[in-house]
Amino acid sequence: MNGGANTLVTCHANADFDAFAAMLAVRRICERCALFFPGSQERPLQKVYAEIDKNAYGFVEGCPDWESFDRLVLVDTRQRSRVRHVEPLLERQGVRIEVWDHHPESADDIAAASARIAKVGAVTTLLVQKLQERGIILTREEATLLGLGIYSDTGSFTYSSTTADDFLAAVWLLGQGMNVRRINDMASHELTSQHIQALNRLLESAQTYMMDNNPVVLAEVSLEHYLGDFASLAHKLMEMEKISVLFAVGRMGDRIQVVARSHNEAFDVGKICTSLGGGGHSYAASASIRGMTLDGVRENILRRLQGQNRPGKTARDYMTAPAIGIDAEATLREADELMLHFGLKAVPVFSHGKHACIGLLDAQTASRAVAHGLSGEPVREYMRRYMRTLPLDADLQQLSDIIVGHRQRLVPIMEGGEVAGVVTRTDLINLFASEPGLIPVQRDRHKARNVGKHLHDRLPEELRKILALAGDAGARLGLPVYAVGGFVRDMLLDRHTQDVDLVVEGNGIALARELARQLNGRVRDHQKFLTSVVIYHNGKGEEARIDVATARLEYYEYPAALPTVELSSLKMDLFRRDFSINALAVRLDGEHFGVLADFFGGWQDIRDRTIRVLHTLSFVEDPTRCLRAVRFEQRYDFRIGTGTEKLIRNALSLKLMDRLSATRLFNEYRHICEEANPVACFTRMRELGILSAVAPALVLTPTKIVLLQQLRETVAWYALLYFRETAQRWIVYFYGLATGLSYKDASAAYDRLGLPGTRKQEILRSREQLRHVKDKLLKWQKKNDSGNARISDLYELLRAFSPECLIYLMAAANKEDLKKVLSRYITQWSREKPDITGDDLRRLGLAPGPAFSRILQAVLTAKLDGTVVNVESQLRLAKKLMRGEYP
Repeated sequence: MNGGANTLVTCHANADFDAFAAMLAVRRICERCALFFPGSQERPLQKVYAEIDKNAYGFVEGCPDWESFDRLVLVDTRQRSRVRHVEPLLERQGVRIEVWDHHPESADDIAAASARIAKVGAVTTLLVQKLQERGIILTREEATLLGLGIYSDTGSFTYSSTTADDFLAAVWLLGQGMNVRRINDMASHELTSQHIQALNRLLESAQTYMMDNNPVVLAEVSLEHYLGDFASLAHKLMEMEKISVLFAVGRMGDRIQVVARSHNEAFDVGKICTSLGGGGHSYAASASIRGMTLDGVRENILRRLQGQNRPGKTARDYMTAPAIGIDAEATLREADELMLHFGLKAVPVFSHGKHACIGLLDAQTASRAVAHGLSGEPVREYMRRYMRTLPLDADLQQLSDIIVGHRQRLVPIMEGGEVAGVVTRTDLINLFASEPGLIPVQRDRHKARNVGKHLHDRLPEELRKILALAGDAGARLGLPVYAVGGFVRDMLLDRHTQDVDLVVEGNGIALARELARQLNGRVRDHQKFLTSVVIYHNGKGEEARIDVATARLEYYEYPAALPTVELSSLKMDLFRRDFSINALAVRLDGEHFGVLADFFGGWQDIRDRTIRVLHTLSFVEDPTRCLRAVRFEQRYDFRIGTGTEKLIRNALSLKLMDRLSATRLFNEYRHICEEANPVACFTRMRELGILSAVAPALVLTPTKIVLLQQLRETVAWYALLYFRETAQRWIVYFYGLATGLSYKDASAAYDRLGLPGTRKQEILRSREQLRHVKDKLLKWQKKNDSGNARISDLYELLRAFSPECLIYLMAAANKEDLKKVLSRYITQWSREKPDITGDDLRRLGLAPGPAFSRILQAVLTAKLDGTVVNVESQLRLAKKLMRGEYP
């Protein structure tokens, strides 16, 4: 090296200990140089860098003065994509570039004037050899930091890439004063609570793929924020699970981190990470990726592992051509007849007569839509919009990933923006049946996701015991038994859950009776719906219930009807449910305890915080699901998926809400009112057009939204008072929603919401009284402000109103002083009673009769106004009243 030049030394982005140590070594060889550290994601290295004397080691802080350097030394890399932070020097003419590296060559390598490249475990080893040649003496700290680089990149000399040169370099450093104990301290990885949570999620998501009988594990985690030292989790995961090949994939904000490790020489993880824009060795590599999804990264990794470049047949060889499809503007009846005629299970949907594919339509959806009376509706409204297509040169692995992995019945094969042909599920089955050797990467079914730890950690002991009893009963009876639906959803979200729904593949009623026997409870059967309810007393002595169903399939004879029930498998039972997040099941019996059944991607939708229906006719068959979609979206802070939102709007355009019974609408409205934030639900219903479809008169103005929010706050305040008289929230929110409406419109809205007819006159009458009392309250408050108002007058104004009316008045009060008065009325004055009773009046000689209530009311009025504040003064007033003396 030419020590007289002005030299900048750097390494690859996201530095590791070996790269850092190599930079320090170059400083001892090159007399006039500056070190430019590009940063690191590894917390131990961050800590070491923060603690060293940066000035003493010649590190440049901030942006270097590029013009002052005419030589660049790169260590531990020569890939241009990994040293973007020194781009100004790379592009400038006349800059001499020198390289020290131990990675294999790649197409991205920089042309260097001088390069020292060798196959050793750590690049620091090469620089230690140069230090030895020159007879340079190191300080103890320098020797230890250089040793740290070698120890780190050789896995403490355990990696297969370790060479004799690495050992010899370490021996020389030991002679220079290298402190092995200090190296162990600096390299240790301390796991924070965030790291432990991420590690648990990696463990839960880990899937094993068998490739030529070699297991390869892919584990994924999604994090809202960046997590440093992600590589340490990969190392920990391999240790815990004895994994030979691992790809740990972490989505962190707007990027995806991949850390790959291999103890199997058959798999070169360095090449795979290089293809993703990263780099590394055959045994250890990483990549930082932007602009790709987790699914895309996973599929890319699997394709590379499978051997994408091996010669073989492509989609062109497997497809059926020309493709039979249907135009987006054709009717559902035409699509149904087309598939029936050709015996097809699905067809691609074309745009305006051209062969540009914009969706898929399956035969089942078309025939069910026709049965629901939607024959004349265009195909575009019920097709599956979000599908995957492939080019002509796609390989068998890619086809299998979509048809098997994503359960897409048919894959359009594209050429020049048009459909050249299709590959169907049947094509794939026939191919694998005839040539079993062609079957591509498959998941190891023995590594199904198990959430048993969640059940143990997130459920109270009593609930865990009940699940164990149900599982034991299923095992004894030879019946697979599952906890299903909302219970599983809330358990995975770590939210409080008490209601348990069980589904049995077989005789659900028999299992219910066995469970009731163990709980000393009783069973109520419903033979028509194949369901049972186990009623028992819980640990608090309260009556509790467990719903037990036989796996069943529900179908709807016409839109908005109640379901008809048939026997089916668990998968079909879950398919009848509303959203993917509610179509999850956890097995409870025997050795299968804790295994998650997820046929429709509910686990991923929970992680992605998405509300998604299971099929395109979901809202046609049950329009109340539109309201439930909003309710779940707001409750969990999820988002209704784009396709699902479009299906909601389509159902509204067909006016399917008009067909719902009053009972079903009221049930959904009441549930919304019981949510933590009904106002957000109503607002979202307005955005989607649901509110106007249910009750056109209910228009949410900004003023009304403010009132509804005040109602929400007042309802919450009232609930904390724990009064015996509870407030029914559906009444409170109806008063808010109907504010400003005429009596006629309010009556129509009441009917459209399906509110109870038996209470209609009472509630509408109270609503009219509320309208009139507001002015009287303002007048009373004006008197009160001047000190002339009486509490007894307020009492008379409000005594006939229900808790719901009082909550409305308090929320609607525009003046803070009036709110305080109404608050005190609710909490104190409305509950006042005279301190004397009828017994006291009898002792005073008054015979029982109408005078009793008149005198006691007069005493209460005086007490409210503060003129009689104790028993003695109230008795004196009563005597006067008995004598006919009125104050």
